[in-house]
Amino acid sequence: MSRWRPPPPRSTAIITRAGFQRLQAELDELWKVRRPEVVAALAAAAAEGDRSENAEYTYRKKQLGEIDRRVRYLGKRLPALKVADAAPADRSAIYFGAWFTVEDVDGASARYRIVGPDETDAKAGHISIDSPLARAALRKRVDEEFEVALPEGMASYVVVAVEYDG
Repeated sequence: MSRWRPPPPRSTAIITRAGFQRLQAELDELWKVRRPEVVAALAAAAAEGDRSENAEYTYRKKQLGEIDRRVRYLGKRLPALKVADAAPADRSAIYFGAWFTVEDVDGASARYRIVGPDETDAKAGHISIDSPLARAALRKRVDEEFEVALPEGMASYVVVAVEYDG
């Protein structure tokens, strides 16, 4: 059995200005702060002798690999991203960057923001533009109903509010 896995589907290369700045700050911190610390700790662990039984060396080597993997990803991803700064001309419909509130058939409401796949955060209500809910909600206006196929099954929502930052 091989370890080969098919590549994940390509995600939309769009991001908000705040999300882009967070990723840039993460790259800078990894490259300028964390990586030099880990390299110094790795060198100190390597100087202790037998590396095959040195847990600190093994841990630091793995940590360095994880940092380098993330730095490589961010180094390739950031130049490919398109920063969406401006709100759309039609602010009454749901587009990228919109905060929108929906209500389901039971009357439960939820508030979401459509963001790029690199900045999703479920706790903050940030959902990827590639998600089924975001795709179904695009171009909807207040009081419009829509259905979406979720892992639990079909769900119906009504748009209660749409707003944009700034």
